[in-house]
Amino acid sequence: MKIINMPSGPLAVNTYLAFDEDTKKGFIVDPGGYNPQLTQRIASEGLDIEYIILTHGHSDHIGGVKQHKEELPHAKLVADAAEVPMLADAAANMSTMMGGAVTLTPDITVNDGDTLQVGNMELKFLHTPGHSPGGMCIVTGNVVFSGDTLFCASIGRTDFPGCSFNDLAEAIRTKLYVLPDDTQVLPGHMGPTTIGYEKENNPFVRP
Repeated sequence: MKIINMPSGPLAVNTYLAFDEDTKKGFIVDPGGYNPQLTQRIASEGLDIEYIILTHGHSDHIGGVKQHKEELPHAKLVADAAEVPMLADAAANMSTMMGGAVTLTPDITVNDGDTLQVGNMELKFLHTPGHSPGGMCIVTGNVVFSGDTLFCASIGRTDFPGCSFNDLAEAIRTKLYVLPDDTQVLPGHMGPTTIGYEKENNPFVRP
């Protein structure tokens, strides 16, 4: 598995391109804005992008979905079932505050524990509400794409409508801190970390 971070959108969200080097099948996580370099990399690697996956529905993580889907018509949009109302409401996903109204309808909705296969990679989805009602993380191998649930020595904001610090802390403790300590955490903002580091050093959520 190869993972490339290609930040996109006005807030430079960490947009990840991940693919199986053997089968050339891959997926995109959180295209916050249209990024032509992402398009070029997909073409240069000869990739078959099967899914565009959203860790949650806030505007800074979804702004590039429509344009990238136009270029990748076979790629299916994946989101947690609990995030469908936010994706359908430009006010709720706050895209109206970012200069344009964005509404989306997932092609596939997932629930906690569901899996998808991409080439030789199995993706497991963990429902981690708190930053948003349908926030989720994606686990594959020893990597977790944590969106805005867990950052390096920090956590996602819980002061937006529909947020809950208690829910977020519970999700981190019960869904993420139970992963192996050497699991790489690839967040939606800032740099990578590991589960072990966060269990020892995160000041917001202790194990």
